[in-house]
Amino acid sequence: MKQRLSRRWAAVPLLAALTITGDAALAQTAAGTNGAASGPIGLPDGYRLVWSDEFDKGPLPDETKWAYDTGMNKQGWHNREKQYYSGPRAENAAIRDGRLVITARKESLSSRPDWGGQKYTSTRLITQGRAEWTYGYFEIRAKLPCGKGTWPAIWTLGSQGDWPAAGELDILEHIGHTPDRVFSTVHTTSGHGGHGVGDATRLPTACSEFHTYQMLWTPQEIRFGIDGKVHAAYPNLGKGRDQWPFDKPQFLILNLAIGGDLGGEVDDGIFPIGYEVAYVRVYQAGR
Repeated sequence: MKQRLSRRWAAVPLLAALTITGDAALAQTAAGTNGAASGPIGLPDGYRLVWSDEFDKGPLPDETKWAYDTGMNKQGWHNREKQYYSGPRAENAAIRDGRLVITARKESLSSRPDWGGQKYTSTRLITQGRAEWTYGYFEIRAKLPCGKGTWPAIWTLGSQGDWPAAGELDILEHIGHTPDRVFSTVHTTSGHGGHGVGDATRLPTACSEFHTYQMLWTPQEIRFGIDGKVHAAYPNLGKGRDQWPFDKPQFLILNLAIGGDLGGEVDDGIFPIGYEVAYVRVYQAGR
């Protein structure tokens, strides 16, 4: 599998503020002024289920649906993250009681040929090579970890081209240092890393209860929601691929990073720690 720059460089804490310039600033302004970043979100009429994982078969993730992304273990992952991403291994990703459980552990797999000196293990699951989509309604139900240094995410990357030109859609990110906040962000050539376009929202029960994280991606805009309520939006301004690369396929990623530029200082007392995913569902307009 070709390895790419496949994770944004989080130069500034997105939870504190988003520094936005150029087309990204216009997109943020449009989202705020046209009312798109509020209101309900749900399965649109006429959409049909095209892909899903209910995590009802185990003991490991279904490899016809998910691949293990391990390609940067030796040199180290982006954003100065501290984890080693394992391949098939129940200690890091397993199906239990109808849920996917992604677990980070304090351990060094020094016997592995691609070990890069990391003292933590985790998993990064991707649908690349198995499933990808252009437009659709995405719904993922999950309960997040709460521990200083954790950085779970549910997101997509463009399958054609490099980052950020191919685009990135962060349906959900969460930082253990701020356990009651979750956020969604769009990364493009016109605005990425600390200049991405998105928003954070308060969710006090992110780690104690399951919540439904949603994305509705159409040719006109992208909306992000939690439990049926929109909290961030990104419009297509018709300004070309630098601002809107989202007319080509994206693949889905579930991962739990540890530390790094956004994950921050790690509390070793939290391990093992993980997050649970009850289901992943993708719908598209019927044809």
